[in-house]
Amino acid sequence: MSYREKYTNDLQSLVNEVIDLGHICYERLQGATGLLSREDITPARELVAGDKEVNRLEYNINSHAVTLITTQAPVATDTRIIISSIKIAYDLERISDNISNLGEVRKRVKITNEKLLLRLSTMEQLASLMLKDVYTAYQEQDASLCEEVYERDKDIDSLFVHVTTSDIFEETDLFITGQSQLCAKYLERIGDHVKNIAEHVYFVLTGEKIEKLD
Repeated sequence: MSYREKYTNDLQSLVNEVIDLGHICYERLQGATGLLSREDITPARELVAGDKEVNRLEYNINSHAVTLITTQAPVATDTRIIISSIKIAYDLERISDNISNLGEVRKRVKITNEKLLLRLSTMEQLASLMLKDVYTAYQEQDASLCEEVYERDKDIDSLFVHVTTSDIFEETDLFITGQSQLCAKYLERIGDHVKNIAEHVYFVLTGEKIEKLD
């Protein structure tokens, strides 16, 4: 194997590590809000514990990226890929943190309000679809899909405002109300981090920043 082939393989390995981390975070997000109403808190504890593996993988990605930068002196597109890999791994790690936070809420309280759970579940589904589509955007080299994902974060923001300002839930327990609003905030932050990832992928594909319309 030539020096150039080894470098190319190492760079692709870094990209694959980030993609694997994204898949793990996507799987962790699936059904996370459903745990909030479960009687058994074991799944919530497992969700929280799973964050350790994500932290380990992010550390490995950062170490790999630094090694490539310091030993290979990458230029142009390769540099964009490496730097963006670090940033994307960070956002994925933060997504995982907020998923764990949902598990922490269930360890403290059980939420049974069906209207609230429906809205939280909708926020989760929107964030999951955004994360899935940003992966598709990278695989298909579709910069326009990155822009679409970026804009769709507004839908999650709207639901967050609705959950935190509406009185339709008729919840009399202030502790449950506060924990419910925390859940909405964690999901809103997940949307923000997926939005960031869409911006990073757009930069990898185009070398430019997304033109912000908000």
